[in-house]
Amino acid sequence: MTHDPPPPDSPAPEQQTLLEALSAVLEPLARLAVARGVPYSAFEDLAKSAFVRAAHAAHPDLPEHRRVSRISTTTGLSRREVTRIVHAPERPTPPRSHASEVFARWMTDPNYRDGRGRPLALPRQGDAPSFETLAHSVTRDVHPRSLLEELVRLGMATVDEARDTVRLSHEAFVPRGDTDRMLRFLGDNVGDHLSGAVANLLGSGSQHFEQALFADGLSDASMPAFRELVKTQWQMLRQAVVPALQALIDADREAGRTGDHRVRIGLYTYDAVQTPAASPPPETPKRARGRPRKRTEEP
Repeated sequence: MTHDPPPPDSPAPEQQTLLEALSAVLEPLARLAVARGVPYSAFEDLAKSAFVRAAHAAHPDLPEHRRVSRISTTTGLSRREVTRIVHAPERPTPPRSHASEVFARWMTDPNYRDGRGRPLALPRQGDAPSFETLAHSVTRDVHPRSLLEELVRLGMATVDEARDTVRLSHEAFVPRGDTDRMLRFLGDNVGDHLSGAVANLLGSGSQHFEQALFADGLSDASMPAFRELVKTQWQMLRQAVVPALQALIDADREAGRTGDHRVRIGLYTYDAVQTPAASPPPETPKRARGRPRKRTEEP
């Protein structure tokens, strides 16, 4: 039996799978861009810049006079486009979020939690535990009053003026009404997750921890219990990991070790109504009949 060769422009099977994966990643980004009025031309320019940076990183030892030519060959972009992107000013690094660090310390440090593990209502000033000492434990470059005003502005904390105390308003640092900060969260969290997954794919596959659970067969009535389960598990993970990470940071500083590594640990969920599958073919008399089992899988 002979098979016709694939059309000349048809991608190889592995590349086709890669393109399907890229499509799955790009579609949510396209929805966000369309919803926020970002035109395709701006999105395309970002993609070109990303390709140029990736090609440059893939050939770090190239001499300067060969760099543009090699990047052009690798990416398929014209030499003029590559030159324009290479000489464009670098994007500024977003500032460090001291407010989110204060929030995390408040949620996880035993000195600022009660006997049931809940964050304490803190005196605004004074000896520990107070908001002033909490803020100073994170940074002395920003005044505690400024950090408190930022948390209040973001809707994450409230001040009781009569008692001169401060209380957290939420159990997760998701600033409401601050679109810029939420967009930075999107870039940081999804960007690092995707960077880890890509590094695993291109490398040994075990450099970065990446696991996920998948289950189907849940009803609308089950979703509140599912969300509460995930929320509880995240709180337990956060309370265990944040103090341990801080202890590692403190030990590195005391030992004089260079702290040039950063880490990000995330937990995400996504749920959607499944598209009805096509009806299965009629069962033959020899096939066992029975109730289909719902699945819970760990890829």
